[in-house]
Amino acid sequence: MPDRPTSVEDVKAIVAERDVRFINLWFTDILGHLKSFSIHASELDGAFVRGMAFDGSSITGFNAIEESDMIAMPDASTFVVLPWRPEEQGVGRMFCDILTPEGTPYEGDPRHILRRACERANELGFDSFRVGPELEYFLFRDAHSTEPLDEGGYFDLTTLDAGSPARRDTAIALEQLGIHVEYSHHEAGPSQHEIDIRHADALKMADDCMTYRITVKEIALVHGWHATFMPKPLFGENGSGMHTHQSLFAGGRNAFFDPDDRYFLTPAAKGFIAGQLQHAREICSIFAQWVNSYKRLVPGYEAPVYVAWSRRNRSALVRVPAHHAGAEESTRMELRCPDPACNPYLTFAALLQAGLEGIEHGYELPEPMERNLYHLAPDERRRLGIEQLPETLGEAVELTAESELVLRTLGEHTFNRYIEIKRREWDEYRVQVTRWELDRYLLL
Repeated sequence: MPDRPTSVEDVKAIVAERDVRFINLWFTDILGHLKSFSIHASELDGAFVRGMAFDGSSITGFNAIEESDMIAMPDASTFVVLPWRPEEQGVGRMFCDILTPEGTPYEGDPRHILRRACERANELGFDSFRVGPELEYFLFRDAHSTEPLDEGGYFDLTTLDAGSPARRDTAIALEQLGIHVEYSHHEAGPSQHEIDIRHADALKMADDCMTYRITVKEIALVHGWHATFMPKPLFGENGSGMHTHQSLFAGGRNAFFDPDDRYFLTPAAKGFIAGQLQHAREICSIFAQWVNSYKRLVPGYEAPVYVAWSRRNRSALVRVPAHHAGAEESTRMELRCPDPACNPYLTFAALLQAGLEGIEHGYELPEPMERNLYHLAPDERRRLGIEQLPETLGEAVELTAESELVLRTLGEHTFNRYIEIKRREWDEYRVQVTRWELDRYLLL
């Protein structure tokens, strides 16, 4: 593991010791696309004191041209040396907070939106919001096709001419970047993979998710392949999800664990889960933000769409992993519907705010549903009061547009820009004439 800097002086020392010539300054736009520009190592002092100015008018979701001046202020604690760049005269990177010219946090910065949600958790007595997402992805022969490298399935040990060397190299690169890897394996789809990273506080984990995605893509490119986090690239196969494990800590202890409860859950845990269930439909366009996301969110492909919770049943939206004696600190909930193409900053902020809403207002957690929800008839699901996630981005974004919770989470500026962008995406998609339509209707 590399030395983790905690100060500006630490960064400067590592830059000198490792012969780092350039530093990439990273941030994301409203949709979670990674943005970057480079500065020479000699500019570090000025960057840490004043930040680096840039034009924000070309960044999706940022200000219009008449208010375009932005400042990227590097976060010294995020400095690492990029392992896929040459060691000699190497390249480092730091995540940045985006500020206005007056030095105040920019309201459209996704990092700021997540930090503001974490501050609300602190105000309610919680030290940290810990998140452990499981990002899945596909490896294809090139960027212009969906030809897989293998026909392997879940946990299959594929031959060495398939994706296993790239997965190994990716795990090593993540470790070099200071991201602890717990598991890696072949997933259920052909040429589909998953590398699980250790849980962390939400802001660090959102940074780590962005680092994970670019690392997977860079290492795939080194091997001559293309990696994609597209939620549903292959018809008839499982899509790629981002099962998101979550817990709150207070006083250094897991605020979800209660040894005397029949589910081993505290009232805070129950309220938190209930909040996410109650608000799942209106925040769906945040954690499943693309038109293609809703090709994954269909029954039968391990992507839960029914709003319920369970302890073992993976067809429910939320799963609470079984309690094991001596592992009280690992008590958590797992939300199984997000996908890895989301903006992790906005997703974690929305999930946290929904959970805190449930705690603050005492939402009641319904009984768990231990039956396979895919096997229930629609009438029975309605009788049980089990709702379903939106079936299209168009439906999802209109639910978000009416959500006071999402408005408070994102702030008015980002909320309005997000709704505008997503409505435009849906309008562009719904007027397309697809190959499926031509094959089905052209000769009629």
